[in-house]
Amino acid sequence: MPITEEQNERLTRVGPGTPMGKVFRSYWIPACLSEEVPAPDAPPVRVKLLGEDLIAFRDTNGDVGLVEAYCAHRRAPLFYGRNEECGLRCVYHGWKFDKTGACVDVPSEPPQSQMKEHVRILAYPTYEAGGMVWTYMGPSDQTPAYPDYEWMRAPSTHARVSRNGVRCNYLQGVEGGIDTVHSSFLHNNDITNKRQVRVLDTHPTLDVEITDYGFMYTGIRNISEDQSYVRVYQFLMPNQQMRANLVDFEGRPAKRPSLDGHIWVPMDDDHTMLYTMKYGASEDNPISDEEWWADEDRAGRGTQHLISGTYWTIKGPDNDYEIDREVQRTKTYTGIAGIGAQDQALVEGMGGIVDRTKEALGSTDKAIQNCRRLLLEATDELESGERLRGTDPDTYRQYRATEMLVPKGVPWKDATKEHILAEW
Repeated sequence: MPITEEQNERLTRVGPGTPMGKVFRSYWIPACLSEEVPAPDAPPVRVKLLGEDLIAFRDTNGDVGLVEAYCAHRRAPLFYGRNEECGLRCVYHGWKFDKTGACVDVPSEPPQSQMKEHVRILAYPTYEAGGMVWTYMGPSDQTPAYPDYEWMRAPSTHARVSRNGVRCNYLQGVEGGIDTVHSSFLHNNDITNKRQVRVLDTHPTLDVEITDYGFMYTGIRNISEDQSYVRVYQFLMPNQQMRANLVDFEGRPAKRPSLDGHIWVPMDDDHTMLYTMKYGASEDNPISDEEWWADEDRAGRGTQHLISGTYWTIKGPDNDYEIDREVQRTKTYTGIAGIGAQDQALVEGMGGIVDRTKEALGSTDKAIQNCRRLLLEATDELESGERLRGTDPDTYRQYRATEMLVPKGVPWKDATKEHILAEW
């Protein structure tokens, strides 16, 4: 059944004080890529998180600060500030703030002034790992342990990360990511090839198992009389999905076995930053820069696909994602090049926040329904003081996603139980 308008509002609004905003503020979430603040005293960068305008900067000691975007004096923008001597100095009147938000200098005031002792700006703690700068935006006395996902433990030779903006609410992105069925259609990039494992069965059976970190869900496709194609995903609360790339489109072992995933981080109610991770399945599977950027190019997220100097794609609603109707008629299901661009066209095309009261959900929407249920439960649990799923790394650090061909008659859990255990 569709959710109510009230539930949809509760799920999608993420600003300060909102139920879901409080849920996101209970986790460590990505603020930016480490490469965006590459060196001490490098230029600061703008960050938008959960409806808040922030500035990230790496100070002289190499530590990353994440502070509100405006000076405490006259609310001038700190983006134009001088990053120097372990602080960010506003260029309007010279007031300076360190990574904790403390005011450390007010040169426009008399030398004897004690004003700086009483002034500060909002600041959030940061943690660097996995090529990202993470932040926690909730109450300091409830700070959870640092995140420890398997992909964060893979060495730099075996892991890559990127990000790009999505013009809609975070939940549309999440639901698109955990919808295993749409790949049979939206991502069919060769409509003449009928041997693709996701085309042989376009209505898989879904199995969802609730866990302490979110849920594990499986798409089971019957591809022959004696085999099923099984893909096991992990959904980690509140906004991360992990999946595997261990077989090719026709079910053969992948040449470069890897795992990947996404984190959909709300910028505000109708803009999202999508982080994409990829890591080798084992020590035998390093990921070269060439391989990574080839993947990003195929997805439509390569640097040549972005508006210069930004993380926003050139393809968008203003140019209809450069759809080619002749290619759609003869070669691909959509006529849109790039798996990422295909996803964006559909989730962005729903509008900033989709009206879920008008949906007609089916049997293959089981993961989406469970995701909504867990998120709504999290808003209630937070209000009652309960610990939220996935805030404790011990609940998820030992798991990964997987996929394989399984003989008919063999339960998928038996076939995959060793393969969903982390190797890094």
